[in-house]
Order: sequence, then C-alpha cells, then structure tokens
Amino acid sequence: MIYILIRWAILAIAIGVTAWLLPGMTIQGNFWVSLIIISAVYGLVNAIIRPIIMFLSCPLIILTLGLFTLIANALMLSLTNWFLPNLLTIDSFFWTTVIASLIISIVSGFLNVFVYSRGSEVSYLQ
Repeated sequence: MIYILIRWAILAIAIGVTAWLLPGMTIQGNFWVSLIIISAVYGLVNAIIRPIIMFLSCPLIILTLGLFTLIANALMLSLTNWFLPNLLTIDSFFWTTVIASLIISIVSGFLNVFVYSRGSEVSYLQ
C-alpha cells in the first residue's frame, strides 16, 4: 500500500515539474489538491486504458521502433485533460502534450530509480 502512495507522490511531483517547465500546461485551482487529483486520474488512465491502446497499436509500435509510445503517452495525457477540464489545461494537442508526456516520463522515471519494491517491502536506496 505504501508503494502505491509513493508512486502516486512521484507522479504528482512529475506533473508539477512539467506544469512548472511548460508554459502551455497549467494547473488551475488549489495547486496541491489539483495536482493530487490529476495524478490519480492520470495514473488510473495509464493503468486501465494504456494497456489496451498499447495492445491495439502494437504493429505501429513495431513499425516505428517504439516511437509510437510517445504518441500513446500523449494520448493518455490528453485523455486526462479531457476528463479534468477545470483542473488541467493544455494549450495545443500535439506538441505541448507530447513534450509534457515526455517530461513526465523522464522525471517520474528518474525519481522511481530511488524507490523499488521487493515483494510487499518497500526499500529506499541510500
């Protein structure tokens, strides 16, 4: 359970850093509350819808040598934006969304290096 909360916090930090870096992505309302809600919805979209999209687009992923996953990640972020129009605003669909999903992936990947799970035990690299 703590592992899920840590991953959720890492995703929230990654989305916050992305909103801070990109002028085309804004978080409205109370920043921290909105950030937690956005990261929860984005995590659920990635957990439920992304595997279906990745399975259906498997030939495109193979044909583009994996570059289509950037578009799939951008679609998941755009879907999160569609679910939460009052909390998350992304100016343009293609470039801002692709760059935002790339930054979120890099920051969350970097932060996830410091946390790993072995069974039900959560360990921190020191």
